[in-house]
Amino acid sequence: MYKIRLCLLLLLGTIFSLQAQKPKTYNASEIYETVQKLNVLGSVLYIAAHPDDENTRLISYMSNEVKARTAYLSLTRGDGGQNLIGPEIRELLGVIRTQELLAARRIDGGEQRFTRANDFGYSKHPDETLEIWNKDAVLSDVVWAIREFKPDVIINRFDHRRAGETHGHHTASATLSIEAFDLANDVSKYPSQLNFTETWQPKRLFYNTSWWRYGSQEEFDKLDKSNMLNFDIGQYYSNKGLSNNEVASLASSQHLSQGFGRLSQRGSQQEYIEFLKGEPLNESNNIFSGIDTSWNRVDGGKAIETILKSVETNFNFKNPSSHLPQLLEAYKLIQNLKNNHWKTVKTREIKTIIEACAGLYLEVSAKSPNATPNSEVTLDMEVLNRSSANIDLVSYELSGIESGISKNITLPSNQRLNFEEGITIPNTKNYTTPYWLNTQSTLGMYDVKDQELIGLPETPRAVFVDFNLRIEGTPISFSKPVIYRYSKPEKGELYRPFEIIPMVSASLSSDVYIFENEQQKEIEVTIKAGKDIIEGYVKMAYPKDWEVYPEKQKVQIVNKGDVQKVVFTIIPPKNQSEGLITPIVNIDGENYSDELIEIDYTHIPFQTVLMPSKSKVVRLNIEKRGTNIGYVEGAGDVVSESLRQIGYNVTIIAPEQISPDNLSNFDAIVVGIRAYNIVDDLKFKQRFLLDYVKDGGNLIIQYNTNRGIKVDNLAPYGLQLSRDRVTDENADVVILEPNHPLLNFPNKITSADFEGWVQERGLYFPDEWSKEFTPLLASKDKGESLKKGALLVAKYGKGNYIYTGLSFFREFPAGVTGAFRIFTNLLSAEKADERSFKN
Repeated sequence: MYKIRLCLLLLLGTIFSLQAQKPKTYNASEIYETVQKLNVLGSVLYIAAHPDDENTRLISYMSNEVKARTAYLSLTRGDGGQNLIGPEIRELLGVIRTQELLAARRIDGGEQRFTRANDFGYSKHPDETLEIWNKDAVLSDVVWAIREFKPDVIINRFDHRRAGETHGHHTASATLSIEAFDLANDVSKYPSQLNFTETWQPKRLFYNTSWWRYGSQEEFDKLDKSNMLNFDIGQYYSNKGLSNNEVASLASSQHLSQGFGRLSQRGSQQEYIEFLKGEPLNESNNIFSGIDTSWNRVDGGKAIETILKSVETNFNFKNPSSHLPQLLEAYKLIQNLKNNHWKTVKTREIKTIIEACAGLYLEVSAKSPNATPNSEVTLDMEVLNRSSANIDLVSYELSGIESGISKNITLPSNQRLNFEEGITIPNTKNYTTPYWLNTQSTLGMYDVKDQELIGLPETPRAVFVDFNLRIEGTPISFSKPVIYRYSKPEKGELYRPFEIIPMVSASLSSDVYIFENEQQKEIEVTIKAGKDIIEGYVKMAYPKDWEVYPEKQKVQIVNKGDVQKVVFTIIPPKNQSEGLITPIVNIDGENYSDELIEIDYTHIPFQTVLMPSKSKVVRLNIEKRGTNIGYVEGAGDVVSESLRQIGYNVTIIAPEQISPDNLSNFDAIVVGIRAYNIVDDLKFKQRFLLDYVKDGGNLIIQYNTNRGIKVDNLAPYGLQLSRDRVTDENADVVILEPNHPLLNFPNKITSADFEGWVQERGLYFPDEWSKEFTPLLASKDKGESLKKGALLVAKYGKGNYIYTGLSFFREFPAGVTGAFRIFTNLLSAEKADERSFKN
C-alpha cells in the first residue's frame, strides 16, 4: 500500500516534472501573463528557514494575482531533515530539497534564494541556532539577498517574538530579517558587498500570521486585527484553469522528500499579514500602498509603459508575434535605463517574451550527458523561427570556449535549421557539482567565499551558447545552456543537464564498515570512467593501526561510463578503533579521490554531486545474541543495512507478509522509522506484531511522529507520543535502571556509549506511558527537565515490547560505536530475560 501511495504522490507532479527537465516554452496565455508581470515594478521577498516552510499560497498570490516579482529566501537547504523517498541524508538531502524548492517556484511563479546556513537539525532556541550558524555570516547573507533582490516588501513566515516556543531556526529567520531590514541600507555594514551591488531600503516588513499562531480559530477571531492586512488568496485564474490554492497545492507537493504531496484546495480563503515596521500603511489594505509599482518609478519609464500597456490591453492571443515591433522598441528603451537593477530585471523578462512571441526554438544538445576537461564534445544546435517575423541568425558563441562563429542566415518561417559544432572543454572548467559542497562545511555553515555565488540556488552552468540574432532589424542575444536530450521507449523524450565530470571517480559500497571482531573483511571499490581509455592503479588510504592488501591494484577501463570493481582486504586491529579509508585512483600521475553521486528522481532534474570518497571503519568490542532479524521498512532509513554490517541476517518484511507464521522465524522484529506514519497496511497488521510479542517475540519500534499514526494501539499498553526531543547530541544521559538486562546483556552499557553521537540524542519521545513500561534512559537539553521516554521496555506475555526514540537512523551511518552496542542489546532482549544483574 505504501508503494502505491508513493507512486501516486510522484505522479501528482508528472506534468510539472517534465517541465522541470526540459526547456520552458510558453503558450499565448502564459505570454500574456508574462506581459502583465512586465508592467509591474514591485517586488516581495518572503523569508523563512527551510524548504517547505514557505507559504506557497501567498507566494503564488503575490506572483500571479498581484503580478509582483516574488522570491522565497530559505535560510537553509533543509539538510537536517528526514528523507521519505530515498536514502539520501545531510548534504545529498539538501541537494534534493533545493531542487524541490526550484520545482515549486516553477509552478507558483516565484524565484528562489538561500544563505550559507547549514540545517544542523532541530533547535529549541534561536540563541543556540545563531551560535551554531555564525549569526554575523548568515545575517550578512540576508542583507546580501535584500540588496540583490531589492524588495519593496518583506514578509516573514515566522514570529520573531516567540523565542523558545518553536523551532529555533524558525524564530532565527525572523529575527535576522528584522535586523537586516535596517542594515541593508547602511553603507558601513558588509561594505565588501557593495563592490557588486548597492544598498537598499525595503519599505515595509510584515509577519505572515494565522490562527495557528494563537492556538485556535476562535482565539484568532477575538484578536484586534487593526494592524493586519487580509486578502482573499482563493482567486480563480481562468488563463490557467486553476485557482490560486490549486497552484499553491501543486507547488508545495513538490516537497516529496518531506511527504508534502497533498490534495489541492479551491475556493475563497483569507490570508493575514501583520505590519511590523517601515512606512505606515495609512489604513490601506494594499502592501504596496504609497509605492509606485508602475514604469513611472524609473526615469525613462513613461515611454516604455505607453508601449507595453498597449501590448497588454490589445494582446493578440491568436498571433502574439504581431506585438514584436512594439516589444522590440520597448526592449531598446529598456537598454537606455539608468536604473541598473530594473534594467537587468526587465531586460531578462522582455527577452523571454520576445523569444516566446517569435516562436523561437533555440536548443543546444550534447551527444553525451557529460564530458571531462580537455575532452571534445559534439553539440547539436536547433534553431527555429515559428513566426512570420524577419529574423536573422548573425552568429553564435560557445560560452567563451571558442570564438564566435559567423552565420548571417535568415531564418525562414517554420523551417528548422540544424548545426553541429565540436568544442573542447578546457582544463580551467570546474566540475559540475553544487558549489556550496566544494569545501568542507562546519556543523552550522557552508563555506562559500565567492560573493556572487552566495545565495544562488544552483551552480551556474559552465557550458552554454549565445545566439546572436537580429529580429526585425534589432540585435538581440539569447543564451542557452547545453543540455542532453534523449529518449526512452517507455518514457519518450527526456532531458537532463550537461555536466563536466572527472576523468575517473571511485566509490565504496558503504559509508561505514563495522568490524565486530578481528575477522578481516573484503571491501569493494567501484571505479567509473569519465572518458574512454583509462589506465592506472588504485590504492587505499587507511588508519595506521589497520592493514590493507594488496597495496594497489591495476585499473584498466576501455569505454566511458563503464566501471571496474576491485576488492581490497581490510584487517582491523585487535582493539576498538575507528578511522577513515579512501580509495585513491592514479591516472598518469594525477590522483582522483572523489565519488560521483547521481540523484535521479522524476520530480526534479537529474543531479550530479562530487563528494570526497571516504568511509568510516570501526572495530567494535561488541557481543550479540540471536541471528535472524525481520525488518519492516519505514521512511528511508539504513538501519537494516547497518545491522547486516555487524553480522545479522536481516530479512525485509513487506507489510503484506506480516503473518504469525512468517514472524515466528525471527529472533527479533524491528520496525523502521516513521513506519506507523506512512505504512497504511500496519493498521491491519499491528495485531500480528503484538501477538508475536505475546508469544515470546522481541519487537523493537523506532521513532514515529505523533501526527497521523495509522494504528489505534501503537503498543499493548498505554503509550502517548509527544514532540519531546533532545537536540544536543552531547547532552548527558542518565541511566535510570543500571541493573536492567537491556543495559547489561550482552554488552554493558555505560555513559561512554553515548559519546560521539551526531545531530541529536533522539526525537518524538513518548511523554506518557502505563505502569507496565520501564524507562531506561533520561536526558535533557539545557534549561529543560529530564525527558525519560527515549527508551521504554515492557513485558507483554512471554516477550518484550521496546519503543525507542533514540536516533539510531542517524548514528549508524556515522559509525557511532555506542549506538551499535545499545541496539544489539535491544535485539538480544529475549535472550537476556532469564538473567539477573547486580551492581
